[in-house]
Amino acid sequence: MTTLDSVNKASKPGQPAIAPVESSNDIPVAKRKQTQKKQPKWLKPTLYILGGVGLGAIVVLSSVLLLMQASKTSPTATPSEPETPAEQSSPAESVDTPDVPAVENVLGHLPYEAAPESELQSLSANAQIRLRKAAAQKFNEMSASARASGISLVPLSGFRTVEEQNHLFFGVKAQRNQNASQRAEVSAPPGYSEHHTGYAMDIGDGNVPSVNLSQGFEQTAAFQWLEKNAARYGFELSFPPDNIQGVSYEPWHWRFVGDIQSLETFYRAHNLPTSSTVKSDEQL
Repeated sequence: MTTLDSVNKASKPGQPAIAPVESSNDIPVAKRKQTQKKQPKWLKPTLYILGGVGLGAIVVLSSVLLLMQASKTSPTATPSEPETPAEQSSPAESVDTPDVPAVENVLGHLPYEAAPESELQSLSANAQIRLRKAAAQKFNEMSASARASGISLVPLSGFRTVEEQNHLFFGVKAQRNQNASQRAEVSAPPGYSEHHTGYAMDIGDGNVPSVNLSQGFEQTAAFQWLEKNAARYGFELSFPPDNIQGVSYEPWHWRFVGDIQSLETFYRAHNLPTSSTVKSDEQL
């Protein structure tokens, strides 16, 4: 291999020495550095921008794919239907409240509609006293059964029109110089008497008429027989002691509850607030 010393020695006297060269490259070092091209100043920022745009596109595309996948797995949305009353939420205090029509309680009495004339039937014992057909038939049967046992059940009053009750309440009230509360203690206002329904009646003892329409009736054989047997014929005492309506005790006042219509008519009162003042329903 030729060395620098050998080259210099080979040169003629007075000639400059030859510049050293790389053994693996014929281009001198100084010139080789000059041949390397410089990168433009705008290249790096452009590469950063392109990289950021590409990364953002990847994120957006991934989100779109995830949403498409979620829509495939979830059920198709449909317009919601309004809740039914049973599905709607309600306050806790009204959950167990029964559905009872709002009925006004006046002076301890409840309103009743008058029975249609076509549904009324006269009693066998007194043709002037009428009840609804089912109630009249059952009272006739009950009266005959009691008579067979020596008991005299006397019908004292049955169906009354609103006009008749108007006279009993306001007419007698004026005659006796009573105020409304006083009169309500012995008679219901018109439109508020059970007698309007055609299911209610007053019963006396034919053997002891002196106690009719008084609490003394409970001492008679007729009342004691009714206590034991009236339910058999669909009758019950309307106003027993401490009744839910707050009406005073009337042992003579009975009502028929032997079918669905009569039962519904009277048992509305069982879920209604009662007056604190104790009144009587029908006492002449």
